[in-house]
Amino acid sequence: MVQKELQSLREEIDRHNHLYFVLSRPEITDTQFDALMNKLRKYEENRPDLITAESPTQRIGEKLVGGFSQVAHDVPMLSLGNAFNSDDMASWQSRIANLLSMDKIDFACELKYDGLAVSLVYENGIFTRGSTRGNSMVGEDITSNLKTIRSIPLQIRKKCPERFEVRGEVYFPRSEFEIFNRYRLENNLPVYANPRNTAAGSLRQLDPSITAERPLDLFIYSMAWSTEEMEPTHLDNLKFLENIGFKINPHNYLATNIKDVLTYYDHWVSNLKNLDYDCDGIVVKTNVIENQNRLGTVGREPRWAIAYKFPSDQALTKLLDIRINVGRTGSINPYAVLDPVEVGGVIVRQATLHNKDYIEEKDLRIGDTVLVERAGEVIPQIVRSDPSLRSGNEIVFEMPDKCPSCNGPVNRIGNEVAIFCTNASCSAQLERLVEHFVSKPAMDIDGFGIKLALALIQEGYISDISDIYYLNKELLLSMERMGEKSANNILSAIEDSKHRPLSRLINALGIPNIGSETSEILSAQFNTLDNINSASLEDLHSIPSIGPVLASSIVDYFNNHENQKVLMKLQVAGVNTVQEQKVQSENQILEGIRFVVTGTLVNFSRSEIQAKIRNLGGLTSNSISGKTNYLIAGANPGSKISEASNHGVEIISEQEFMELFDS
Repeated sequence: MVQKELQSLREEIDRHNHLYFVLSRPEITDTQFDALMNKLRKYEENRPDLITAESPTQRIGEKLVGGFSQVAHDVPMLSLGNAFNSDDMASWQSRIANLLSMDKIDFACELKYDGLAVSLVYENGIFTRGSTRGNSMVGEDITSNLKTIRSIPLQIRKKCPERFEVRGEVYFPRSEFEIFNRYRLENNLPVYANPRNTAAGSLRQLDPSITAERPLDLFIYSMAWSTEEMEPTHLDNLKFLENIGFKINPHNYLATNIKDVLTYYDHWVSNLKNLDYDCDGIVVKTNVIENQNRLGTVGREPRWAIAYKFPSDQALTKLLDIRINVGRTGSINPYAVLDPVEVGGVIVRQATLHNKDYIEEKDLRIGDTVLVERAGEVIPQIVRSDPSLRSGNEIVFEMPDKCPSCNGPVNRIGNEVAIFCTNASCSAQLERLVEHFVSKPAMDIDGFGIKLALALIQEGYISDISDIYYLNKELLLSMERMGEKSANNILSAIEDSKHRPLSRLINALGIPNIGSETSEILSAQFNTLDNINSASLEDLHSIPSIGPVLASSIVDYFNNHENQKVLMKLQVAGVNTVQEQKVQSENQILEGIRFVVTGTLVNFSRSEIQAKIRNLGGLTSNSISGKTNYLIAGANPGSKISEASNHGVEIISEQEFMELFDS
């Protein structure tokens, strides 16, 4: 019986290992995985005769799959054993003290970042290879993607070893992740679950330009090896690396005893929310390198280091109800009403449920007991329900067949997962759209709050966004609690907003899937709203970064008769619809010629040379096609060289490109 239970537990752990390390799609939290591993270790401690070579406790990991080449690590990237309380830490300290025959041991304490571990190899001061942890022995070569992270030095300009390897953790800053997901929510795109998975997914992109769009960062946490003698302690090695240009976490700490370690841990349990990155514990290492070498490793773990895990930011609560929100594009968005519960120091009352498929996938029912977490410690979400606690009175949720706001019909549009209210006069849509239109990233109409917007809509003074520009003082003064000074300020802010850049107006229109970034691209490419209005699908497809979904959204918006009426009213009101023209070269010698840029350039950044091309009348793209005329290739050009050759595209150097216009 014990043998059968052991086999079942090992299979379950292997499956979760595969989901986490191979596919980057974990189904359970780190805390839950650690519990499974501890359960297996206890089984095997009691029955060592049943330990097998293939047990998860005896092996390092699994081979990764994907489109990247494999690279063997010179020194294995081992995982850490875990401690969950002060007793575990005391036991670990006692074990290593006995092995070293030492009473006094210095410890290096570091935050345990919840990101993706990477290896960086330098030769003669040049960053030559970057890779993932993989199965600890062999990882994936992601050099091109790592080069897009600005905190990684491409060249060390100070004295350094001829060859050496550093290791660090790539992460997605919390503040940037919140902005990233807010943008996706506003544009009816699926949000990402947490910064860790998003960072991992970003580094697995086959196109480095996609990775470059994500604001990833990195902390270096160790010197793995060097061709020259290293410093005698771990923290001294980090100080050396900091001095030659690497980003080292400022909160590293030298503890002279285990009591200091516990104080450091308690401090960060209380202050974790002050950090701009996710951490799930602290890492404690014997600081002296000689002691690390003496202690060595056991199985997949170093004896000289341990991870002391923080308490999990999850909680169980009741799913009281599932309700519907109507977005500014008409999307019907379900959300959970929860029995208020504290998660990570914040009272959570609601959680997004995204769409019908999400609810069905997690098998959520009204009345369920559910596990709630704050994704990336920002967005509350339901991890799972607990069917074992059901009473039989739970209610299966059904998406409405009519809009809960206007009672109009709802439909699924194209391949969209969400369903939409198709009534263009839906008041809920208008409320959200006006709120978006006056917001800072859009037209930035100061003082025009949501309460005023709702009141004006309810009174019938605003039936579409263009009506904002036809408000007058008399009308505003008729609103409750509106004084003359406030009315004047609002009218002044409305007048000022007429002069916003074209890109802001495009963003403000609330075109599905179109946010500030795409608005900037459209503005730069077409220069006027009229040009965008008349653009075809083919015109839009030719623009880098605008795929079929975005192109269809744009064309569908401008083909709508009601939207055309709104645009006409905006123009009549005097709202700017023209891109401010930057000084353009009179010499349009590259007119109609399409370029792709790859590799590292000497005289330009990628964006600078693309701007130069456009200023001379040329076109730029991020991918090679039959329409590409030239590939400008810098150092380390990657796969685009062979792609260009296959398409018969002429390959030129940066110097040859400069000669095109210098002559």
